[in-house]
This record gives sequence, C-alpha cells and structure tokens, in this order.
Amino acid sequence: MQPVTQVEAGDLSVGVSEDGPREGPAVILLHGFPYDIHAYAEVQRLLARQGCRVIVPFLRGYGTTRFLRDELPRSGEQVALGWDLRALMDALDLESAVLAGYDWGGRAACVVAALWPERCAGLVSCNGYNLLHPPSALEPASPLHEARYWYQFYLHGERGRRGLERSRAEFTRLLWQTWSPSWPFSDAEFLRSAAAFDNPDFVEVVVHSYRHRYGLAAGDPRFLALEAQLLARPVIRPPTIVLDGLADGVVAASDPKVLAQQFEHLVRHQGVEGVGHNFPQECPEVFAAAVLELVREKARAA
Repeated sequence: MQPVTQVEAGDLSVGVSEDGPREGPAVILLHGFPYDIHAYAEVQRLLARQGCRVIVPFLRGYGTTRFLRDELPRSGEQVALGWDLRALMDALDLESAVLAGYDWGGRAACVVAALWPERCAGLVSCNGYNLLHPPSALEPASPLHEARYWYQFYLHGERGRRGLERSRAEFTRLLWQTWSPSWPFSDAEFLRSAAAFDNPDFVEVVVHSYRHRYGLAAGDPRFLALEAQLLARPVIRPPTIVLDGLADGVVAASDPKVLAQQFEHLVRHQGVEGVGHNFPQECPEVFAAAVLELVREKARAA
C-alpha cells in the first residue's frame, strides 16, 4: 500500500493512500466498518498497474483522518459519509470518479451516486443498494437476521459504548470472523487494520452511526435536507456493478429483481462463492475487474 498523506477536505484532514498516474482515470475505493484502507492493498496495486489514479481514504473516525474542529459533531450518519467523499473529490479537483466500496464505504459511494450523480462516473457496490431507510429499520426482521445485528443493538446502550471502547480489537476481530467465515486472515492482517481503530473519534462515530439509523440519536442539523431526500429511496442513475459475497455472514445476497428497481443502469450483478463481507480483501481480482469494467465503459462513452 502506498504511504498515507493528509488532505484537508470539508470537516476533515483525511488520510489518503494514492497510487497510479495522476492523469489516469480516477477511482476512489472506500472501506467499511470495521476495516480500513488495507482492505484495498491488492486492488489498489492491480488498478494502478492498469493506469488508474487510485485513491483510498480513511473514513471519518479511522486511521489518520481527523476532524478539523473540536466542536464538529462526530456523526456517523450516511449523509456525513457521502458529504466527506464529495468534499475529498473537491479538494483533489476531481469532477467525477468511479466510486467503489462495501459496508460504510459502499454507503458513502451510494449517497454520492444518489444525491450528486454527476460526480459518480460509475459505481461498484457490494451488497447492492446501501442507502439506509430509518423508518424501515424500526420494523422487526426474522430472528436469524436480528441475531446477525447483535453488535448494532449492543451499541444502542452505554454498556455497549464502554465495551467497544475497552475491547476494540476483540470486538472487531469477532466481527471479522463471523462475517467472513471462510476467510483465513492472519493475525498480521487483522492487526494491520486494527491500528486504524485507535483513532480518538472511532468509538463516537461508530456509536452514532448505529444509533442514528434507528432514530436513537439526532443527526447533524446541516444534513437534515439531504437525509430527507434519501428517505424517498431515490433510484441510483450512474452505471453500477453489484457484487455479493455468497458466504457473507451478516448481509444476505441481493435480490436481482429488487436491484433492477433500485439502479437505472445496472451493468451486472455478480455473486462469488466462498467470499464473505470484506469482498475486496478476500477477492481482489474480481473487485478490481469490476472497477476496470466501469472505467473502460466511461472511456468508450467519452
């Protein structure tokens, strides 16, 4: 992975790893919870070798990314993630880029694709339509589905906040194991990413994320109008490839019929056996190929 540099963008000083020629087609790769930029180490290398400018930022609350002012709310709501992504693109003078991500990172990419589609040259989204709908979150799911989300409910109370604060590595390692049961990650791989969770804002951002989506915490007032737009469940217009790990221990594979209603230009949907939740790190070749497909489609359309 290329060294991390800091970029001031919006509310943040963002830690960014960048590789490939600056004049190449821009690609931004976005990690999820509880992971970090190292999920994309191999994907970044593969795409840079193909001439892409590959940008991999730490999300708010992770790694070297820091809030620029103490008074800013440590929000983990979905619009905040998309807002950060758009601000980073502005700071890097990128009119548009292919956006690719999973979990929180897939959500950030989907927010930008939905609210500011002109900034998204193409979208690779793991687990499909990653936009949250808080009113729907209040409806009970099946007991099996509810059991998979134990960590979210745990963080709704102060006991959970203290548990995450005291046991960040144990907490997150358990999620890695249960969400990717077929992935034999090493201690070194986990510890390399776990260092990103020592960020001073990690706990506050994570707790806010899992409370806000259930209506248990107020959002940043600046984002109320944008959150209202997402409540309408907008169709995502940019060209999109959806990837699903069929061994994902937390999110079920996407329904093709539903995807056709959520994405205006669904290029394709691909599920891969044996791959869990951390798709780009577990299956970098397939992830990189999907990104390159959209890069080349954009070039053909230009």
